[in-house]
Amino acid sequence: MSYNAWFRCINGCEGQFSLLEIIYRCPTCGDLLEVHHDMDALKTRAPAAWMRLFEDRQQRNAYPFGSGVWGKKEWVMPFIDDDNIVSTYEGNSNLFWADRYGKQLHVEDLWVKQCGNSHTGSFKDLGMTVLVSVVKQMIADGRAIDAVACASTGDTSAALASYCAAAGIPAVVLLPRNKVSAAQLVQPLANGALVLSLDTDFDGCMAVVQEITKQKRIYLANSMNSLRIEGQKTVAIEIVQQFDWEVPDWIIIPGGNLGNVSALGKGFLMMQELGLIQKLPRICVAQAENANPLYRSYLKHFESFEPVTAQKTLASAIQIGNPVSVRRAIRTLQRFDGVVEQASEQELADEAARADRTGMFNCPHTGVALAALRKLVERKVIRSHDRVVVISTAHGLKFADQKTAYHLGTLPGVKPTYQNLPVEIPAEPRRVADAIAKHVDRARLLES
Repeated sequence: MSYNAWFRCINGCEGQFSLLEIIYRCPTCGDLLEVHHDMDALKTRAPAAWMRLFEDRQQRNAYPFGSGVWGKKEWVMPFIDDDNIVSTYEGNSNLFWADRYGKQLHVEDLWVKQCGNSHTGSFKDLGMTVLVSVVKQMIADGRAIDAVACASTGDTSAALASYCAAAGIPAVVLLPRNKVSAAQLVQPLANGALVLSLDTDFDGCMAVVQEITKQKRIYLANSMNSLRIEGQKTVAIEIVQQFDWEVPDWIIIPGGNLGNVSALGKGFLMMQELGLIQKLPRICVAQAENANPLYRSYLKHFESFEPVTAQKTLASAIQIGNPVSVRRAIRTLQRFDGVVEQASEQELADEAARADRTGMFNCPHTGVALAALRKLVERKVIRSHDRVVVISTAHGLKFADQKTAYHLGTLPGVKPTYQNLPVEIPAEPRRVADAIAKHVDRARLLES
């Protein structure tokens, strides 16, 4: 069976466009495009047969199908030649059973999807493998593309630089000056990208990259390009597959530019239409209070949306005041009986630290999602017996400096409620034993 996919306007305007065409917006209305699949062709394979195929490919060595993305190739980008796929075997990230942390929250069935356990340390790899593979296919077909460019607050730039380096395609990265961590800055530098540090915020970088990519020899890699969504939607499929094809009750996901939540929704809707699942989860988008335009719109029942000037937040990857995927995100939340919650700087920092004490090592964006979870549990929106999955979007090691500052008490405006400092004592066995005894007593007291 031959499968196919194409671009169409998110508003249903007439016309469809090849995925190998350089186009980002609908020529009729100017809104974003999305990828449509030939669902009739996909339906010729039974749901159980799709499940078996995905299970048989999972983490195998037949390139590229061991990838968590390309193991679902027919659902993602069916026409790409395997030789042009650029993959680091992204995806297949683990579900961490947050049993101890869940008990503290009184949530019996809590899981954290560790999307940061990926090649460049974030979920952005899932979409970038698709986008760069399509660019490589276009170049192989004779299309003149000089470089691929993105605006970023860190993780997108790392993914783009890595995948372009693997493909031998020049990458250009626009970063807001002094607004990304050192670990995030060094990734595109190490992979040989042209890194342009602009004296603006992410929204300013986004405006510039949209202008320079009007010249079609520079290809746009931000999530307004719907190719990224196709890879990111596989997170939904992975989660259900990891639960033996059962759907959780809730998904909580951090939201900045908001492409990720629409990708998540697309994955679930595709499984439902093809008969692999029978119900949909509820979705919560968690935003930092300092960059919360979707939360403000939610409080008005999405009757209007107004961009904001994002203020500085520890969750730098979601410090976005004018998200390009807002309409797709709102549509997803309405379909999934969704909610939006926010977290202050104190709440997100404390919640990341609290969860770290139960075996995790969270990025601040995951801290936003965990703080939102706590609020929903306290309001009894999420019940104790619900199966809940929190999406962790990046590896905590990217924010080691921030975590260090938390425990040293040097994060501006944040009091480290769960501070843990080294204990400096003489090299004497008795003093060491006393320190251990005090630590054990304190741990027992906290557990009680």
